[in-house]
Amino acid sequence: MSSAATSDVASAAARLRALLGDRLHEPGDPAFVTATRLWNAAVDRAPALVARCLDADEVAGVVRIAARCRLPLSVRSGGHDWAGRALRDGGLVLDLTGLSRVRVDPGTATVTIGGGTSAAEMLAAARPYDLVVPTGTVGDVGMAGLTLAGGYGPLCGRFGLALDNLLGAEVVLADGRRVTADPRHDAELYWALRGGGGNVGVVTELRYRAHRLPGVLAGMIMFALAEAPAVLRGYGALVAEAPDELTVMAGFLPGPAGEPVIFVCPFYSGPDLDAGRPWMDRLRALGTPLVDQVDPMPYADALRMFDGGMVDGNHYLLRTRWLPALTGAAVDALVDAARQVSSPFSALALHHFHGAASRVRLGDTAFGLRADHLLTEVIAAWAPGGVSEPHRDWAERTSAAFAPHALPGGYPNLLAPEETERVRLAYGANWARLRRAKRRYDPRDLLTAVPTLPPSEHSG
Repeated sequence: MSSAATSDVASAAARLRALLGDRLHEPGDPAFVTATRLWNAAVDRAPALVARCLDADEVAGVVRIAARCRLPLSVRSGGHDWAGRALRDGGLVLDLTGLSRVRVDPGTATVTIGGGTSAAEMLAAARPYDLVVPTGTVGDVGMAGLTLAGGYGPLCGRFGLALDNLLGAEVVLADGRRVTADPRHDAELYWALRGGGGNVGVVTELRYRAHRLPGVLAGMIMFALAEAPAVLRGYGALVAEAPDELTVMAGFLPGPAGEPVIFVCPFYSGPDLDAGRPWMDRLRALGTPLVDQVDPMPYADALRMFDGGMVDGNHYLLRTRWLPALTGAAVDALVDAARQVSSPFSALALHHFHGAASRVRLGDTAFGLRADHLLTEVIAAWAPGGVSEPHRDWAERTSAAFAPHALPGGYPNLLAPEETERVRLAYGANWARLRRAKRRYDPRDLLTAVPTLPPSEHSG
């Protein structure tokens, strides 16, 4: 893709104004500031234009204008990608937040959403039918970005990743064509979408398999930092034998006075919630709980536990590792990181990958790891205006300490744009096929999304 230095912003603006009217936002417009504000306030980029679309035809028109005027293109859906790939300096932001429709078909147990729909919006529409689609842990996150690169979440063991439930998608390709991707229509594009990030097209609509789930047994159990080694060892043993219906997050969150506390967050999704209570008792027995709040509740309500954790407007830096198991050395690294945390806003999270997600064949989707593991999320967070170096150093040191105990690669949605070698390792045996798909559907590298794939000429 040509650089912004050779782009024609004025021509693009005129064409986009004719297409979108006052839904084209330029620097100086009051709406431009809002349209370029992301969850992570550490992102500092200056796009040239923001195009807010309301349907797939408009998206196709914007894509064609970006290509014709040689403008770098980025796509904004939920705006929660920590690395800020929704914005590119001097580029055109394709804003999908206007595509936030949800259609629920209880007869076929499917949910169809627009490309700008959040997890919370989707779950709210499906709730009257006792239907759910697997999501991540935060309701404000856009479902498209979450799904296209993975979608770890509390229903992973029973129903798989979010991408494992994607039945099909409507996509605008880099040349502006609108196509359908599902097992019967462009199966290769459908394969690449499920794990390859937004690198092969702009997804304007996603259709999911939904599951009947009236409620879950879920909540939060917290222990003092001093108990962390014993709690983590017990947690590692428990998740190794957990049934599909039980997926358990763990990690460290800021306590009442800002000090880290260790948490375990179970979600039991079996048809008989009482069958999950012995597992809750085992989790409580890992230590002496400071907080013990586990109850039956609707899945959407359970997700609200995380709403206040990652505050919009703070500064964030994320790192990620895949741990195959919680060995003694891995436990030590986690506890050391918690003890050395540089900010009262920072956190560590372990996401439990097992069950249904691990039984998908590696070659069936682009996602590159199907063995049981714990996704480790290192979340450095600090208030605006503060010095970033101590927090960045903490995240880097923590990631480096996990590396000897980790599998190659890492979760693509959390890898930094410069970690291109780890992106390659994340896809493993699927890498070559994904690169071929990228060259086929976006040969000019118009799209650079999550994860950031190296330009075509730099990789095989």
